[in-house]
Amino acid sequence: MDDKDNLMAAFYQELSPKEIERRITTVRSRLGDSLLILGHHYMTDGVIAYADQRGDSFALARMAARTDAEYIVFCGVHFMAETADIVTDLHQKIFIPDPSAGCFLADCARMTDVEKAWHQLQERSEEKIIPITYVNSGADMKAFCGKNGGLVCTSSNAQAALQWAFERGRKVFFFPDQHLGRNTAYAMGIPLEEMLLWNPEKELGGNSEAAVQQARAILWQGYCDVHQEFTPSDVRELRAADPDIQILVHPECSFEVAQMADSMGSTAHIIRVIEEAAAGSHWAIATEKNLVNRLKIAHPDKRIQVLQLSEPYCRTMAQITTAKLAYQLEQLEKGNRINQVVVSQELREPARLALDRMLELVL
Repeated sequence: MDDKDNLMAAFYQELSPKEIERRITTVRSRLGDSLLILGHHYMTDGVIAYADQRGDSFALARMAARTDAEYIVFCGVHFMAETADIVTDLHQKIFIPDPSAGCFLADCARMTDVEKAWHQLQERSEEKIIPITYVNSGADMKAFCGKNGGLVCTSSNAQAALQWAFERGRKVFFFPDQHLGRNTAYAMGIPLEEMLLWNPEKELGGNSEAAVQQARAILWQGYCDVHQEFTPSDVRELRAADPDIQILVHPECSFEVAQMADSMGSTAHIIRVIEEAAAGSHWAIATEKNLVNRLKIAHPDKRIQVLQLSEPYCRTMAQITTAKLAYQLEQLEKGNRINQVVVSQELREPARLALDRMLELVL
């Protein structure tokens, strides 16, 4: 946003919830089927209420790829809107109510560092290496994987993506989330001894040449700051208080937390497990609080709580507000394409290739 847009958005922040609702619903009715509002599960209740469709990163990418809507307003973080722009047709336009809503995890990897690591790995290995980037990454990372025979994955299809990669090469270079890579690879039977952590600030990632030769999964030293707030001590305390409690965690959590859990999976997996759980069962869930608290309301017959008392949440997701959504929609109706997300053609084509490989995976 420029200064003018920031001032106008600030004005909208002062509007009552009822007035904001009136403005949003008015624009939605006027734009009709030409508008699609997508909302990630981690959005606040106020924002998610206006989403035409909601989902995790994988589901939202599929929704964007399949819609005919001319205007897609993405209530999520920036890499998600970029992904939507990559998988849609050129006549479709993608917008995000706050372009500064980024992702700590995505920022853990820079293109210059990834390319440097790739060259070092190629020089020291005669085996084919397949790059995989988690969808929580920039368009340049996705394009890099497309150019180098790799693909994108989400937490919903990380295992299918790793299987796809191992069918094409013995080694996988996985970035930027070490924990999703480690938890998924371990669940597939790859021992920790055949994984190594790559620190971009050190020569050869801080590893010996022998370790690089032995490794099957090379994991970037990145992480989600929200999911790292859940600790083994949180699990131990809850189990001590209630031995029957069931622990359900997102694979961005640490390996130690994941190993202590009863079930691990994406936000879609978490929702499905709770929907199918027996009445009266007690669940502690290690993921962003907005999703967990909505599950608590939707399933009053079950005892559901966030794994940690402080209830960690994604601050950048929280930057998308109903006021910013109202302003975005009214500007869009007036023909002012503020906050449009456009991926360059140079990046779009190879990134689309990597995303298409992901979307074609059989889960």
